Amino acid sequence: MEDLGQAGARMHKVVMMNRRTCTIGGVNDVLSFDVHEILLETEQGMLMIKGEDLHVNRLTLEKGEVDIDGKLDAFTYSDVGQGGAKNESLFARLFR
Repeated sequence: MEDLGQAGARMHKVVMMNRRTCTIGGVNDVLSFDVHEILLETEQGMLMIKGEDLHVNRLTLEKGEVDIDGKLDAFTYSDVGQGGAKNESLFARLFR
């Protein structure tokens, strides 16, 4: 059964074990990924995951779930579209 919050939105949840595996819920889209960085669009904004030897093991967009393996170093959220200067695109802010 899917966890639904307000207006049909999925609940965003991050479960990490030993900085090696991670399950993330409330994922709307995977924007990009490689062995050093994964960029996800979640219910709580953009999520950038940085690390080494990152692999997306399971992606189920119908349920909004992603499983990731590798050495997880950093999780960074960005609230896109929340007023002020944050109305510019995520990519514009990343490459300033």
